[in-house]
Amino acid sequence: MSRFPFIVLIVLAFSSCHENKKQPDRSINHNQVVLDSLTAALDSIQRNGQINGFGVAMVNEHGVLYSKGFGLANRETKEPYTEHTIQHIASVSKTLIGIALMKAKELGKLHLDDPVQDYLPFQVINPNYPNDTITIRHLATHTSGINDTEQYMNRAWILAENQDLTNVSTDYPAQQLNPAEHDIPMEAYLKGYLEVHGAYYQDDNYINYQPGARYNYSNIGATLCALVIEKATGQAFDAFTEAHILKPLGMDATGWSLEAVDITKHSRLYRNDHTLLPFYTAITYPDGMLISSSSDMAKYLAELVKGYSGNGTLLSKASYQELFTEQLDASHFESRNASNPYNGDYSPALFIGHSAKGYIGHSGGDAGVGTWMYFDKVNKTGRYIVINTDMGNDERAKELEYYAIWDMMNDYFDKLQPE
Repeated sequence: MSRFPFIVLIVLAFSSCHENKKQPDRSINHNQVVLDSLTAALDSIQRNGQINGFGVAMVNEHGVLYSKGFGLANRETKEPYTEHTIQHIASVSKTLIGIALMKAKELGKLHLDDPVQDYLPFQVINPNYPNDTITIRHLATHTSGINDTEQYMNRAWILAENQDLTNVSTDYPAQQLNPAEHDIPMEAYLKGYLEVHGAYYQDDNYINYQPGARYNYSNIGATLCALVIEKATGQAFDAFTEAHILKPLGMDATGWSLEAVDITKHSRLYRNDHTLLPFYTAITYPDGMLISSSSDMAKYLAELVKGYSGNGTLLSKASYQELFTEQLDASHFESRNASNPYNGDYSPALFIGHSAKGYIGHSGGDAGVGTWMYFDKVNKTGRYIVINTDMGNDERAKELEYYAIWDMMNDYFDKLQPE
């Protein structure tokens, strides 16, 4: 063989190898363009609307695709809202009760059909059905018969101590924000609420249905389940979830109290007229007071999608399957809305729900807070949004902003290419 063709072959091989090394991954470049376009679109929604600040996340069964913050965490200081800004996430917190419940079951500490009375030092009996047993499963599916009344709405939330209340509104009609001296231990509050003749007992604290018969969403029931987990495991609920959920997922910015997080990264919260709300917590903290960032919640949502797909790390495959199994049917409801794609109340699992349109997740709302967290069962894609501005009854703002943000993320899933 002559040297010339041999040299040509070497040059061509080297050139081809060099080109392969330099050839960009077209899917990565394409996806970055798509995500940059999404960022611009979401930024535009924020700038033209009433929401002061919000965080979002998009995930699939392989991990986090996108996490970003928009707008302001503090209107007064102009501090931006980023993916690392923290705030409490309202009732999406309850999904951690479900994970903790299944972890306690895996550890052999309880069974879902155990009577709650087996774990409690006070009586929880529906006086309308004194011979019927309330079980842990009833709590987890909101069929215990325990009801949220004004004794919940007017007493559960507590103002944080040592904060400047100048130019801050403590008036919030839907839920009363109480002075710090009204704070009491969670167990004492639940005892006073649930025991007949307790300090906070009234006749409608239980509904007139047998345990297990009727779906009735209950924050008090969810908090009671967290107390059962404490009693069964011998560990405080916040410590148990930190050990078995937050730390394993690397959710280092997340905690159940203002003392457990870096408050300098905490967003301020606002009424829908932009009035500043105070920092607050709750006696019933497991039902809605997890404080987190969209970056940390992206990790959590990705784990839920992985768990549903059979690849989760927090629980066994069997435990995840039980967590997501639908528990109720039409007989448990007076009526159900089959048209809402993101209504986890349509078909509850264990502290998480299935909508009628193929989504699984939870939503939440508190003073100055709105959250949605749902994933698509078929496509294995999930979305999360948290806002620092109360939407109240402003349906126009919800339609043009809150829902628009949610729908925008969904549209962009279709534009991303697999990597």
